[in-house]
Amino acid sequence: MTDTVASEPTPEQAALFARVRRMMLIAGLTTAIAISAVLIAIGYRLFRSEGSANPAEITAVLPKGAKILSTGVAGDRLVVTLDVGGVTEIRTFDAHTLKAVGRLRFVSEP
Repeated sequence: MTDTVASEPTPEQAALFARVRRMMLIAGLTTAIAISAVLIAIGYRLFRSEGSANPAEITAVLPKGAKILSTGVAGDRLVVTLDVGGVTEIRTFDAHTLKAVGRLRFVSEP
């Protein structure tokens, strides 16, 4: 059996091999940086979440004779529609803290 002997590369071939190695190193580093950026973003999203809030227990006092007509959620707000003595009123609360955010009253023109 005859073995083929690899001859020494010519200077042009050696320069080409060095250039290919350098390009492969750049591509490998770019890929590693991209993968680490994705992993960092995922880790940030997982550990930066607000977590579960403690359940809030709040008693909202309504005016005497008020009736709740409807409730709903709009984004991160809780919306409660009331009938207070014939006047419609909308109260909004923050869904996370249940603190009052706004109040809108509808009255008839005289």
